[in-house]
Amino acid sequence: MAIAAAAVVLPLGVMFLFSGIIVNIIQASCFVLVRPISKSLYRRINRVVAELLWVELVWLVDWWANVKIELYMDPETFQLMGKEHALLIANHRSDIDWLVGWVLAQRAGCLGSALAVMKKSSKFLPVIGWSMWFSEYLFLERSWAKDENTLKLGLQRLKDFPRPFWLALFVEGTRFTQAKLLAAQEYATSQGLPVPKNVLIPRTKGFVASVSNMRTFVPAIYDATVAVPKNQPSPTMLRLLKGQPSVIHVHIKRHLMKDLPETEEGVAQWCKDIFVAKDALLDKHMADDTFGNEQLQNTGRPKKSLLVVISWSSLLVFGAIKLFKWSSFLSSWKGIGFSVAGLAVVTLLMHILVVFSQSERSTSAKAANARQTLKQAPSDTSRDKQQ
Repeated sequence: MAIAAAAVVLPLGVMFLFSGIIVNIIQASCFVLVRPISKSLYRRINRVVAELLWVELVWLVDWWANVKIELYMDPETFQLMGKEHALLIANHRSDIDWLVGWVLAQRAGCLGSALAVMKKSSKFLPVIGWSMWFSEYLFLERSWAKDENTLKLGLQRLKDFPRPFWLALFVEGTRFTQAKLLAAQEYATSQGLPVPKNVLIPRTKGFVASVSNMRTFVPAIYDATVAVPKNQPSPTMLRLLKGQPSVIHVHIKRHLMKDLPETEEGVAQWCKDIFVAKDALLDKHMADDTFGNEQLQNTGRPKKSLLVVISWSSLLVFGAIKLFKWSSFLSSWKGIGFSVAGLAVVTLLMHILVVFSQSERSTSAKAANARQTLKQAPSDTSRDKQQ
């Protein structure tokens, strides 16, 4: 299925690889030549360059698949989006939650400075992973003993970031699956905690560290809740590549960083309480297919992503015509073989992107392992320490 979808959009894959290599080369050149002289200038340049690549995936959502993202939030917060540093926390339900965040960041004018805490393997993804590394994404190994110092140093480097940024953190630590939900419910029952229905129990160590290190220069936390209406299919990268539409609802509530508790224990409990409230909000959404009386904001569908894709496509076509016109590249079996091999590589890379974005499969074995891991923690506090 994934290979077939990649073959359907092979020209898009060629364009993404072509533009991505150009972007990566520019990023690498600036990293070597500009960053040692001025980190601020490097970041400003990288912000513009990285967006030229990332906005192609926004185009997939907006113009190719015509996925509609409906944003529910108060007008004051809507006006502040993209104008301030923010730590964004969200439930992790969909394969493309990260891409939904990119779409909203592009609407707010800060796509080039949208950051995230991601698993370490992400930075090895061809083109897109390399671009994230140059853009100072934070990559962790999912082992707190190894990640604590990495996270702290990465967050401290953001103090002098020259433009408003968003740092996305999925505090559940993994994508939502029924197996993981069952494990979380059994653990919550055994510990006398609120039993979740629509979210997992948050892992608070990373969140506490983020708040502790960002409290002085990040004014707000954006609490995002992502849901899909009952009559809509769940969005996936595979569906996007096939051009299949969907609707996604996003609710965002702004919390002032200064209003959070001062102690680490208090911050951890605040995070848990937020997810209890998020679970209730998702319950209400399931019943009403909306986020209640919260105002629906008009985010539009900016034409920038369309113009960027047209520009990259035109450059690619122009280059290909020039190459074939002034060379005998396709007149030999060697040239034809090289072209076929290149298309096969592009198809493989598209397949890797789809597989990488897919949620982990829920199996009975994984469910049993997850339940056993949670049961081994004698209390919620000890569980946080393990994470």
